[in-house]
Amino acid sequence: MKAFQANLQKLEGADTQVLGVSIDSPFANHAFAEKESINFPLLGDMAGKTIDDYGLLQTRDMKLKDPVTGKEVTTPMKTARRATFLIDKDGKIVEESADSEAVDPTKIVDACERRRLGK
Repeated sequence: MKAFQANLQKLEGADTQVLGVSIDSPFANHAFAEKESINFPLLGDMAGKTIDDYGLLQTRDMKLKDPVTGKEVTTPMKTARRATFLIDKDGKIVEESADSEAVDPTKIVDACERRRLGK
């Protein structure tokens, strides 16, 4: 997110709206945005519907201690893969990156610049 914030001026200059979508609550997103100085909107998808629609929802088994019995239990937890999508004004995905590639916005910034220049 910080890397996208650092490139926000370039992205907006290429007529691009930057949004973040997270499985976290709006309150958690707000706290994260304040802590990390993120100025673009972070949207909460706590039910995971949008994240699932984009094929990014994962369920991982988490080992936790049961507060009543003290025994270790395994419980499923929904998480989201990290991904970046460039969606054109017609709603078509024109560029995407996922997992570790999604952390670096260079591919998306370059794609926005190419589209701005008509290449």
